[in-house]
Amino acid sequence: MKIEIWSDIACPWCYIGRRRLEHALDDFEHRDQVEVIWRSFQLDPSATNEYDGTVTEMLVEKKRISRQRAEAMNAHVTQLAADEGLEYHLEKARVGNSFDAHRLIHLAAHHGLQGEMKERIQKAYFTQGKSFSDHDTLVELATDVGLNADEVRAMLNSNQYSDAVHADVRKGQMLGINGVPFFVFENKYGVSGAQPSETFAAALERTWSEFHPTLEIVNAGNSAGSDESGVCTDDTCTV
Repeated sequence: MKIEIWSDIACPWCYIGRRRLEHALDDFEHRDQVEVIWRSFQLDPSATNEYDGTVTEMLVEKKRISRQRAEAMNAHVTQLAADEGLEYHLEKARVGNSFDAHRLIHLAAHHGLQGEMKERIQKAYFTQGKSFSDHDTLVELATDVGLNADEVRAMLNSNQYSDAVHADVRKGQMLGINGVPFFVFENKYGVSGAQPSETFAAALERTWSEFHPTLEIVNAGNSAGSDESGVCTDDTCTV
């Protein structure tokens, strides 16, 4: 089963949604047969590489709300994150432009480390107050998951994987995605937002049952393997 997830780095609900899906996957019987693919999405493509202010100040400015309201929003999402085992320190988060981080995640996918790279960047931003747009920081984070520093730096200094990021964004637009996180199960079912783990569990079961149907055996009364059952169970079956 394939699950594609559109998300952005600085989206607090995206990290929470990830954990809720992972909690559902932990209890899913076919977890080892599920492939998770991370797709790029930018909430603010025009953002500068380093916002000169705090997350609270950004919310006040962009949403035109009071500082008190912004702080309450941050406190609320921090508590919800804690409920999922995540530690948010939004007071020291450094907002920036996520384009290069998305390119790095695509590079990591080439080495089979996409999920690990996404997780490392999210933790760096939400928990450790690290920048996700500064190249030196991205190189550091990449080496943490096993990528080669020289390869990462060369990629960041080029336009490599820019087309892949744009392609993800276009595909999301074609699917009608205008907010994140957004989860697409086998290109058929979509889950919008950081829904409860129970919602993801239901989506997993429904998708699996549809794409991997089980046979319902109609038994006419004879036991399988008996002389009159009409079923061979080993090579001793005779006509």
